[in-house]
Amino acid sequence: MTPLKTAIIGCGGIAQVHGEVLHQLETADVAAYADIRLERAQAMAEKYGGRAYDSMDSLLAREDVQVVHLCTPHVFHTPMAAQAAERGIHVFTEKPPVINEAQWEQFRALGEKVRVGVCFQNRWNPGTRLLQELLEDPGLGAVLGGRAFVTWRREAPYYTESGWRGALAAEGGGVLINQSIHTLDLLGQFLGRATAVDATLTNHHLQGVIEVEDTFEARIAFGDKPALFFASTGHVTDSPVLLEIVCEHATLRLEDREITIFRPGADPERIALPPQVSPATGKAYWGASHGLAIQDFYQAILEDAPFPCDIPGVTDTVELMLAGYRSAREGHPVTL
Repeated sequence: MTPLKTAIIGCGGIAQVHGEVLHQLETADVAAYADIRLERAQAMAEKYGGRAYDSMDSLLAREDVQVVHLCTPHVFHTPMAAQAAERGIHVFTEKPPVINEAQWEQFRALGEKVRVGVCFQNRWNPGTRLLQELLEDPGLGAVLGGRAFVTWRREAPYYTESGWRGALAAEGGGVLINQSIHTLDLLGQFLGRATAVDATLTNHHLQGVIEVEDTFEARIAFGDKPALFFASTGHVTDSPVLLEIVCEHATLRLEDREITIFRPGADPERIALPPQVSPATGKAYWGASHGLAIQDFYQAILEDAPFPCDIPGVTDTVELMLAGYRSAREGHPVTL
């Protein structure tokens, strides 16, 4: 099987994860890297092999690539994906794919031209997969609802040293669109399509430093199944995400390296999670499955097979995120 010729656009922190995964992947051949800070592209080219460019335009003018990975600031994901799609180049983009409704209207049409994948890698986590299997047990009864908590730490340098984070025009938002969109995505995987959201947002600990929220909370209706969602980057550490699904006869909680099943009148049943399957690369406290997601995306292209995080596969999550921001910013519930 001939590997797909690939390029990475944007060579900051998350690009290092993509670079390491692609370096191990037999179905990918990374030919080039682009970054407005040319030295960052050069560093990746020296480490993994390939050529360095100072822009996506200059790279595409000289390289005949089949796939691009977009690891740039949020605001550029949609226009760069559109630029690649116009050339018939497949796209694997970091989250979020869009930052507003106007970009979403453009982005959602790109899949008609090429394969487009969005990096919601936590769908591949062992805990996610096991929880999905456990929820298939009819003995649990109907799913009633759920809750999710993301409490992490982000201090001023995380934003001020990036050159773009914390700016609404570049990032599109804060803790929801950046850190906790993965958890929002997983709620939808377990509870279905959201039908309404009532949300608020605020900035508690970085006022005057960032324009975006550090805290977001919402009550989300997934049909007749309500869920509570809370995310903040004002914590003192990066705590494990808590994700809980409540059923008629049991409650299932995913946290850290364990799933706990609570049944009335019985001791909690604790299930240790299996180790992350290789290639595992990413943040240990939540989401080391970039390798599995990228591997499946390349297989989907080569075999013309389905990919779960294509545009239809992420539509519910993107539209819920946008509705959550609209609710919080306008101060009223939003129906999807």
